[in-house]
Amino acid sequence: MTTTTTTTQPSELEDVRASTATDKRRVQRTELWRNRGLLLPAVIFLILLTQIPFLTTIGFSLTKWNLLYPNDRAFAGFDNYTSALTSGDLWPSIRATVLITAFSVTLAVLFGLLFAVLLDRPFRGRALARTLMITPFLIMPAAASLIWKYSMFDTNIGMLNWVFRTLHLPVVAWSTEHPMATVVIVLTWQFTPFMMLILLAGLQGQDKGILEAAQVDGAGTWRTFTWITLPHLRMYIEIGVLLGSVIILQVFDPIAILTKGTGGTKTLAYLLYERAFIGLDVGQAAAYGVVTVVLTIIVATVALKSVFKVFMAGGSR
Repeated sequence: MTTTTTTTQPSELEDVRASTATDKRRVQRTELWRNRGLLLPAVIFLILLTQIPFLTTIGFSLTKWNLLYPNDRAFAGFDNYTSALTSGDLWPSIRATVLITAFSVTLAVLFGLLFAVLLDRPFRGRALARTLMITPFLIMPAAASLIWKYSMFDTNIGMLNWVFRTLHLPVVAWSTEHPMATVVIVLTWQFTPFMMLILLAGLQGQDKGILEAAQVDGAGTWRTFTWITLPHLRMYIEIGVLLGSVIILQVFDPIAILTKGTGGTKTLAYLLYERAFIGLDVGQAAAYGVVTVVLTIIVATVALKSVFKVFMAGGSR
């Protein structure tokens, strides 16, 4: 009786494996593009909503166009950018924008962290307290600025000066004597609830077992907070700072209502407003708008890389 054995050559095995791998990659690519196809309408809508206006702004920034002379319109190249960089108004506006954003975000994060820690502990009426704490962020920026301007900062009827007069202290004209502090106080008050919500979500997502183990090992409250809770909140703080910085960079209402750009508070947003609606220079206003977008992108890129090295070091301990 004769037995016939069929052997497969190594080259044939490699061909089969290669074909199988190719089919697998093809299936993966098909599935990937199918998943992307579900997001395609949203991506197209986002591009139409954001990029087309931005490209239009770039086009205006390359145009000589002042509404006082509507018929005198021509291609200007980079003249608007040259004028913006050499006029002497851009760099003070960038400085004011950076200072207001940095002070407001820093104070909002600190107060937000404080209130988040307090609201993370159980007590009677905690739900009501959370609701009341969120209220400032729900108020429109213009309304919030008007409330602070007349109810708090006014020299005659403002509550702050009423307290000063009660304590026999001199009355302070906040908008003229301390314009930077005035804007920062309003922005801090408005964005503290935003930071608090983000940090409170991080605190509630923390593993309670680790905290209990730290207490059993003899770690005090401060050491537990600095070595365990704070590194855990690093990602949430980064998200809050990033989002808060991007939003505050474009803030306009508090400056227009409280200081009108005086006292070193003329930010890029207010400078753009002056060029567009007071000077009626569409080309220069568009150039300042492009500069504002570029600055926002730079801040968003740098914030996650350089601001929180201390938290990264704390997380690796």
